[in-house]
Amino acid sequence: MRTETIKLLVADDHTLFRQGIIKLLEEHKEYEVIAEAENGKDLMEKYFKYCPDIILTDIAMPELTGIQAVEEILKRDRNAKALFLSMYDTEEYVYHVLKSGGMGLVNKNILDEELVYAISKVSNGEKYFGKNWNDASLSLLFQNFEKKFNEEAKHLIDLNFREEQILQMIIEGNTSKEMADKMLLSKKTIDYYRSNLLRKFDIKTQIELIKYGILYFSKRNSEKTI
Repeated sequence: MRTETIKLLVADDHTLFRQGIIKLLEEHKEYEVIAEAENGKDLMEKYFKYCPDIILTDIAMPELTGIQAVEEILKRDRNAKALFLSMYDTEEYVYHVLKSGGMGLVNKNILDEELVYAISKVSNGEKYFGKNWNDASLSLLFQNFEKKFNEEAKHLIDLNFREEQILQMIIEGNTSKEMADKMLLSKKTIDYYRSNLLRKFDIKTQIELIKYGILYFSKRNSEKTI
């Protein structure tokens, strides 16, 4: 039985949510939050500075998404363990977490007890994606989505620098106004780019745009490493 304290790094760009998670974990003596981060780049820096046992991170964050940050961390430390938190826990998100090397995904609306249980599973080197998932079903899902997304990736269009920049910010959860303020552009210009991205990908909804955005950057990053 494990008796030593499990050291955690908590990353989320929403301060109140991050502090709520930290407060929850402080109620359990077996956990110690040794650092916190508010964006993907901060997460990477804090990980290598403090060397936590487990990363507890949101998926959508500024600078780098949680998925992108974990992928980069795992390139340098193959033993890193990451448990993701998200408002979305559909099969596609499960696939992208598995693809990144993450060991688990829990919905932000879950009960406190389940989060603690998920952390304990990951700390023991086990995956946790909810009670409806086991190793066999996760393996099957990964195989099915890997085939599906590899086929879709063949048909992804190319984007220019500005379109990539805006798509990245959409994945991170920025609104059109927030993007306009950060990029010193008008909201009308941002909305034009957003509409153009929907047209280029031949999709209609924000959730689809995020999905194809994650796929787009995953494909681009894999091509860079070849």
